[in-house]
Amino acid sequence: MIARLFLLPLILCLLWYLYLRSNGYSLKQGQQGFIYILSLSGLVLGVMLLMSWLTRL
Repeated sequence: MIARLFLLPLILCLLWYLYLRSNGYSLKQGQQGFIYILSLSGLVLGVMLLMSWLTRL
């Protein structure tokens, strides 16, 4: 499952992009959403890596 976590931010960014385009917003207006998506995905990846590291000890 951890090996496929890189898909999480890609899919979320794609969905956010499609949402912005369908509602007539520019990428500049939706930039904060991309930052939130990447930050949250990084946090999830960090927690999963930490749990993986802790369970191997």
